Amino acid sequence: MSTVREGLPEGRYGRSADERADRRLKAVGSVLGVLLLALVGWFGYHYVAGQDVSAEVIKFDASAADRVQVHLEVRKDSGATGSCTLRALAEDGGEVGRRDVRFDQPADRIDEVVSVRTTRQATSAELMGCTSG
Repeated sequence: MSTVREGLPEGRYGRSADERADRRLKAVGSVLGVLLLALVGWFGYHYVAGQDVSAEVIKFDASAADRVQVHLEVRKDSGATGSCTLRALAEDGGEVGRRDVRFDQPADRIDEVVSVRTTRQATSAELMGCTSG
């Protein structure tokens, strides 16, 4: 004679231990995902908003053999100081001149024509970046 074993009715006594652990793991993963997203957003905002000096090259004149005249427009917080790095490039793309320009004026917008000395004829000028301080 064989013995028939009866099990507990399905779903009558709650979730199994595996189902409870799976649900807890999903909740912890969701919370960690939201925290990571918030952290990345916070760093991104402070990187963009924290830059209080920005600039752009309006135009440049590379007609002289030993220098490039660069019209630079700087925007910054009033009273902030900083510097911007310009470089001159030759036709082959090589760097032929570089200059750091310091801005200590209290104005929040500065238009200035800056001369960058070159080692040979330049064909373009570019702004490498600006830093505050």
